[in-house]
Amino acid sequence: MRKHLSIAAVSMLMAITLKAQEAPKEQTRKLPSVDIKTTESKTINTGTFDNGDKPLVICFWATWCKPCVEELTAINEHYEDWQKETGMKLIAISIDDARTMSRVGPFVNGKGWDYEVYVDPNGDFKRAMNVNNPPQSFVLNKDNEIIWSHVSYAPGDELKLHEVVKQVAEGQSVKE
Repeated sequence: MRKHLSIAAVSMLMAITLKAQEAPKEQTRKLPSVDIKTTESKTINTGTFDNGDKPLVICFWATWCKPCVEELTAINEHYEDWQKETGMKLIAISIDDARTMSRVGPFVNGKGWDYEVYVDPNGDFKRAMNVNNPPQSFVLNKDNEIIWSHVSYAPGDELKLHEVVKQVAEGQSVKE
């Protein structure tokens, strides 16, 4: 009898856990409004981020993070074509701290990335977005709602990002 109760309890707990893991996919949240810095140390508020009716991609990265640099470099190879196709805009948020934030501008210029790049030296935006480990990318819809997120990078992940951006650009709901 105890064995049957234990199996039932474990099954119920697993069902609740799986349902809880599904919930965030159905929920959307607005982009938080936080002050960050330009690479020239001017303050800007993330509440001003906008791309009209087109998808907005926000990528958290750092100069010291090899997968971050690989991801942004891979996206950059397609960025111009993707912009023409979907109207997307990518904003790269460096989480380099106050000691290393002066390296971000020259680093980006050296890579030839054509993104808007900002620095979050105190980690305020990173915390507001619940970013624990870079790279982490977010896709926002025309209402600046976060509708998709991806942590880490492996070659080919940029193609999944492109698929999600195309779905958002076409007004479709995102399919995993």
